Amino acid sequence: MTTTTNELRLAADFAPANYEDWRKLVDGVLKGAPFEKLVGKTSDGLKIDPIYPRAQGAAPVAGRPAATPWQIMQRADHPDAKAANAQALHDLENGATGLTLVFAGANGAYGFGLDPSPEAVAQILDGIYLDAGIGIELQIGPQSRMAAIHVAEYIKGKGLDPAACDIRFGLDPLGAGAVWGSSPYSWSEIVPAVTSAVKGLAALGFKGPLAAADGRVIHDAGGSEVQELAFVLAAGVAYLRAIETAGISLEDAQGMVYARLSADADQFLTLAKFRALRLLWARVEQACGLVPKPLFVAADTAWRMLTQRDPYVNMLRATMATFSAGLGGANAITVLPHTLALGLPDPFARRAARNTQLVLLEESNLAKVSDPAAGSGGIETLTKQLCEAAWSLFQEIEKAGGLFAALEQNLIQRKVAATRAVRETNIARRRDVLTGASEFPNLHEAEIAVLDAKPIALAPYGEARFKFDALPPMRLAAPFEALRDKSDAKLKSAGARPKIFLANLGTPADFTARATFAKSFFETGGIEAIDTQGFADPVALAAAFKASGADVACLCSSDKAYAAHAIAAAQALQAADAKHIYLAGRPGEQEAALRAAGVGDFIFAGGDALAILQSAWKQTE
Repeated sequence: MTTTTNELRLAADFAPANYEDWRKLVDGVLKGAPFEKLVGKTSDGLKIDPIYPRAQGAAPVAGRPAATPWQIMQRADHPDAKAANAQALHDLENGATGLTLVFAGANGAYGFGLDPSPEAVAQILDGIYLDAGIGIELQIGPQSRMAAIHVAEYIKGKGLDPAACDIRFGLDPLGAGAVWGSSPYSWSEIVPAVTSAVKGLAALGFKGPLAAADGRVIHDAGGSEVQELAFVLAAGVAYLRAIETAGISLEDAQGMVYARLSADADQFLTLAKFRALRLLWARVEQACGLVPKPLFVAADTAWRMLTQRDPYVNMLRATMATFSAGLGGANAITVLPHTLALGLPDPFARRAARNTQLVLLEESNLAKVSDPAAGSGGIETLTKQLCEAAWSLFQEIEKAGGLFAALEQNLIQRKVAATRAVRETNIARRRDVLTGASEFPNLHEAEIAVLDAKPIALAPYGEARFKFDALPPMRLAAPFEALRDKSDAKLKSAGARPKIFLANLGTPADFTARATFAKSFFETGGIEAIDTQGFADPVALAAAFKASGADVACLCSSDKAYAAHAIAAAQALQAADAKHIYLAGRPGEQEAALRAAGVGDFIFAGGDALAILQSAWKQTE
């Protein structure tokens, strides 16, 4: 097909547009409302404008080489070594290019994990060609720390060249201490142990990296992007200092530290966070007198965004997280299977996690361009804001005496707790929506299959001589899921869930919108909504409520219908022995009269849904 010059004119036929023209159009739509209504904010208070001009003079952030795919990592975490080995071999045969060996007691184990014994390590790695270019990442905890040594011994015992094995050993006592909220040893006692392991592995010929600065600690605990970045910087610098004290030059130490970040479903923030880390680490290297080299950055899709309810939505969340981390320059990505919050994932869940990356790499070609976000006004601005705020917090941690000292002073934990509290409030009020958990629930969803596996019990690790506030992992959906679990238990024991009667007033045109809202609202808490055809007669309404077997009711209709019928309807429901009456919508000027008629609570967008649901449970018990 021949393309003519006229066909290429496109935008040339339209008048040029500028920001001022756009603002005039926006102001017309806002009708006097402040423009700031369109300006969003991150959990760190960073502003996100609705539109940005193109960034001028922006250069790509140095990271993963252009046209080089990231490593497709697959979790190996089955407590049974033979089963874990079979899973690992299957993953490598079907597209994975690396394995994340998650040992019991590691920060990322989430209840399961590999057996760290030497016999189990040998079984897990049996038949895997470790020197054939696959990536191996170890996630270990204090109780499973010897797994790193066992892996090294296995490789030497097989006669393999350690330098030919791409292994990240994941030494991270700082991350473990932060999660546990304690340590048997002071930092001055930890340093010799870390450096001894580093020197020993380096002497064997392993090229590393060896120590991990793990930002998941902060993200899993509900922290912000700035807090996660600052934690990674502080941990990385602490390990650099420790390695240098062992007589290793900073140039050699430079390649012994790598970072791990969480990738979540917030596309722009995740993408900007990965870019920001590289710029921040380059600044650290320059401050150390080093020539900056691209930091190896591994990504795990976020634990805290996983839901147990409607877990298939987790596939969408993981896809967005992987997309963002990949475009942000991650060197390796591990996708948490969509059923991990329910238990040990089955083959289908593992396949979906693996194929998420394969599709993005092989079909969407995401790795073909290096830093494709470079020059984007929004991403460049957000990257810069994250850099500035994270560097400031990193300096605060350094002034406190470094990361371990900052943890002892609870400096980081206080900031994370404050961010988590705001995040939990937004979840409770459904400002931040979790599809399938806090919105659009399905009370009749089928049971999801997971493997039947018994977690490994590990021996305690030392006396907690140094105690501080812990940063345990959390999931945002957990409070709503606790109510759903309670509902399932009641269904199993009593044969029925708690119910709420939707007292729809008027015609479908009047009540459908709010009845739909109320049904979703109450069923997120496991309270089954009994829908109705609509009532004009209070007597008929009361009779239908009595026949429903429900203890509580919710009035649903338009404001116009409420003005005409709500008070009489509420009085009729109260006379029919309704324990509690809700109304879908804001009360407005009618509130006093409605409450006098028996309405106890009002449900509406932005209200504290979780608190009302917890109260509703008390009314139905």
